[in-house]
Order: sequence, then C-alpha cells, then structure tokens
Amino acid sequence: MTNAETAAATRSVTTPALPCFEKQKLFSIGLRCGRLANRLIIFANFVALAEEQGHRLINFTFHTYSELFEGTHENIYCRYPRPRRRSWLDVVPGVAAAFRKTRILYHLTRYTCLLNERFPILGDAAVTLRELPGRHGTLLDEPEYQEKIRPARIVFVYGWRLRSPGLMKKHGDKIRAYFRPIQKFETASRNAIDPLRRAADVVIGVHIRHGDYRGWKGGKYFFPAARYAGWMRELAEQFPGRKIAFFVCSDEPRSADEFPGLTVGFGTDSPVSDVYALARCDYILGPKSTFSQWASFYGEKPLLHVHGIGEPAKLEDFRVSYLDWD
Repeated sequence: MTNAETAAATRSVTTPALPCFEKQKLFSIGLRCGRLANRLIIFANFVALAEEQGHRLINFTFHTYSELFEGTHENIYCRYPRPRRRSWLDVVPGVAAAFRKTRILYHLTRYTCLLNERFPILGDAAVTLRELPGRHGTLLDEPEYQEKIRPARIVFVYGWRLRSPGLMKKHGDKIRAYFRPIQKFETASRNAIDPLRRAADVVIGVHIRHGDYRGWKGGKYFFPAARYAGWMRELAEQFPGRKIAFFVCSDEPRSADEFPGLTVGFGTDSPVSDVYALARCDYILGPKSTFSQWASFYGEKPLLHVHGIGEPAKLEDFRVSYLDWD
C-alpha cells in the first residue's frame, strides 16, 4: 500500500494540549476488562497519558498476558516506563510466576481502588477514576478529569471506556515498542504473512469471530463464513489488475472450501500471533472487536468494522484505529 493510500485511510485525530503537572503521579489500573485486546487497549491509553505528562504507571491487571510482550515479560509491576533494573521479584526464580498465578497483586489493587473511593482517607492525594456518568465513553483529556487528578499523587483507575486517541497517535511509536510481542510470536506472525506477500500485491486480513459472538448482543455481529467470503470478493474487485491474498484468522477452525476462488492463508495457533499477523496486512476487515482495533493501531493499517450482514465493504470506509470508540 502506498503512503498516499495510508494517509487517505487514516482518521484525523487531534492531539489535545494537556497540562504538565508539577508533581509526577503514579497511575494504577485496578479493573480487569475482558481478554487480551481489551486489556492492551486500556493499558495503552494510560501509557500514552503517562508519556505525555511524565507520570508512572503500574498495571497488575495485565499479569495474565505480561509474559507475552517485550515491555512486561520481565517487569512484575507491568510498569511504564520500563524500570532500569529488574525487581528482586523478577530475579528470584519462581517468585514472579507465583504472583502472576495467584493474582494477589491484582486483587490488592482492585480492593484498594474501591476502598479509596468509599473511604478517601488520603484526601485529594489519592483519587479513583471511573467513566463520567451518562457518556458513551470518557476522554482522558477532558477538563473534569484533568482537574480531578491535579492534586493527586496516586491515581487508581477503575473503568474501561477511558480513551485518549490523540495521545495514542502522538506517542504511537513508543507504545508499539512497549507492546512488541516476544520473539516466538513475532516470528509466528511473520511466517503467517510472508507466503501471502510472495503470492500477491495486496494482503487483506480478515477476522472472523464466531464463538462468543453467537450470543453477544443477540448475535448482532455474528456473520457466516459465506458472508465474509462475499466481502472478500467485493474487496478484491476494488483492486483491478492486482493480485489479492487474504489472511483469515478465527476463533474456530476454517477451511479453504469456505472461500472458493480466493487466495487464502489461515491463522496461527495463538491469538497473540494472530493479532500481530493481522497488523502485518495492508487492510483489515472484521466485525466490531477490540482484537482488530489493536491490529490496526499496532500496524497502522486501515480497518473496516462491518456492523451488519448487508453492509458493503468499500475501500474508502477503511480507517486506521487509534483505539477510540467504534
């Protein structure tokens, strides 16, 4: 894909001018939100805020996945910025693994978040952040939020729909470096896409989510494989004279027979290498999902979320995600 195509597909995101506080703050995320992509997204948004304002961040809710990423696999506190020296908890064999398995640090943080909200014995020095009521989502640069955290030294985060897309775009390179997968998954993602690159001019990633989507929101975003094949043909027709290949990843086994007449490669045996393989594609298509949102952000590749079975797949509707709300 050319630079012009990428620029045309990228959403315009305004970077907010946030205040620089006199005192560095410690942010601590205390609410686990869903699975891999959800936790990456909430973590990344606060990494962006910490980078912008010079704060520190710890996130015990990420322990389930911490060993899979360069920034966290030897970082028991899941701290940002990464510590210059490893904690003794990481150095002593078995200790870090035990803490991750028991989730004791997460549970302590979670209950501290809630207790601080109900019994603020530290006054303004420690605050608990939630989404603003009555909103679809809350921007971290909103004046109300910035004013609330101004006097605090410790900020507990107990919410999910908290975003800062402008800062995600501004500090994207540092965020991507922190969440680079460990070599095992980096290699698997590359091996999934390289053969398709050799066979085609354009590689389009397709995320088929079935499993839990059969029942989620009454099956609103559950689409049969035949409909995905239809969207894939629609996209191929928009690249006249060019060879198109598709990388298909799914939470259920898929077969080439479901995509007749199309050049198709299939996902790996891991959600981590799948999402980073999607990030290596030129375009990404799928149902509404944070999984494909993360792939779009990480790879800076245009994404189209299809919201209905009758919705067409048009190239002009693809946009790079900066992890705001779909």
